[in-house]
Amino acid sequence: MDQGGAPPVFSASAEIDGDHLHVVVAGEVDMATADTMLQTALREPAGQITLDLSAVTFFDSAAIHALVRLAQQFPGRLTVRPSRQVRRVLEISGLGEQGWLDPA
Repeated sequence: MDQGGAPPVFSASAEIDGDHLHVVVAGEVDMATADTMLQTALREPAGQITLDLSAVTFFDSAAIHALVRLAQQFPGRLTVRPSRQVRRVLEISGLGEQGWLDPA
C-alpha cells in the first residue's frame, strides 16, 4: 500500500567560517521546528549569518516569526536564501522585499 512517501525530515546544521555562520535548514519549518532553526542560528557568535532555506518544503507563521527575530538580532548582517516555497510565503506575508532576502 502506497503511503505517498514519508514527510520531509527537518534538519538544521551550522558551520562557522571565521565570523560568518552558514546555517542550512531542510524539510518543514513549523511550530515544532522553528525554534530549533532559530537556536541553531544563534548557537555560535557570528558577525554575518547566511540562512540557507533552499531545501525547505514548508514554512509557516512560527517559521516567519523565528526568521524576523533573527533579522532583528542581526540587522544588516543576515542573508536568507529561500526555496521557492519560502519565497512565496514571505511574499504573501509582506516580507518579500526585505534587504536580507537573497534576490536570486
